[in-house]
Amino acid sequence: MNTQTALSYQCPNCSAGLSFDPDKQKFCCEFCLSEFTERELSDREKEAAAEAAAEAATKEAAEREVPDEEFCTQMDTYACPSCGAEIMADHTTAATLCPYCHNPVILSGRLAGQMRPHKVIPFQFDKEEATHRFLAFAGKKWFVPRAFIAKEQAEKITGVYYPFWVTDADTSAHLSARATTVRSWRQGDYRYTETRRFHVVRKGNIHFEDIVTPALREEDREMLDGILPYPSDSLQDFSMPYLSGFLAKKRDIEKESVRDAVHARMTQYAKELLGSTIQGYHSVTLNTPNMKTHSLHWDYTLMPIWLLTYSHNGKTYTYAMNGYTGKVYGQLPISGKRLALFAGIVGVLCGAVAALLRFLL
Repeated sequence: MNTQTALSYQCPNCSAGLSFDPDKQKFCCEFCLSEFTERELSDREKEAAAEAAAEAATKEAAEREVPDEEFCTQMDTYACPSCGAEIMADHTTAATLCPYCHNPVILSGRLAGQMRPHKVIPFQFDKEEATHRFLAFAGKKWFVPRAFIAKEQAEKITGVYYPFWVTDADTSAHLSARATTVRSWRQGDYRYTETRRFHVVRKGNIHFEDIVTPALREEDREMLDGILPYPSDSLQDFSMPYLSGFLAKKRDIEKESVRDAVHARMTQYAKELLGSTIQGYHSVTLNTPNMKTHSLHWDYTLMPIWLLTYSHNGKTYTYAMNGYTGKVYGQLPISGKRLALFAGIVGVLCGAVAALLRFLL
């Protein structure tokens, strides 16, 4: 296992590590209190990206000469640029914090070349606000364990950029359907029913905007889907400094692997959209639409999530929050003791009510 160089964005004034501040939307130094815009750091980012691309190419060439079994763990070692300590990272980690000096570190080569994202959605609120929102959400739940909403547990919440594919498409769709109308009337001693059957056709050009698909195999797909959507206008051109101070994952699912799934979603959307225009019938049976794609655009995008995990009775629970909108996906643990206490109180109250009713009656 080779030790590689990691990248850390340093303050031009004092050389300490810079972190992105979601509230200020600037890159801040905790030591000299300097603040910088993305534009001010862009020149440094371009130089670092060029170096990372060259290093990634060198690494790829070296890997071709090493037997596959040496890479079965998919772990790499990086050297922290601030303190020199070794940082272990799995193959999907692209940004992290040094466990020794706690400086933000971006792992060189992980987001270079073809793996460089096209877009990013920066975090819109900081860890303090994320912790406050978590406590407000979990604190209202009666049966969660007290340890889950303790301050020391809440402070473990972590900001992570997760990879997604964002797809735009221009299509044309053709939908056919079977429809009926039914009319009944009575004449004399007889009741008549008339059923008329129709073949209905709808055609249209449909533009699809920002179809979002997770690009990471190992994560909980339900969680990633649960914190969507992100506003379209929040997408920005990717800039490496946005990752500073947060964790980040790189994709391990290519667009070819999700192309059929995206097409299936577009087909379903087209069916619902064109089907909604068929009105005035008593029954409508929709066929699967024929859809032709004229153009397809893919953006590899990193999106912000505040993440907190908790182990309880041998099971790991995940709490996630959209780092832009604040939408929550929560798998909350249940305290057996608190649930039993509540059941006991309810039982006592029901017994007391029953005794009172017997006394009164």
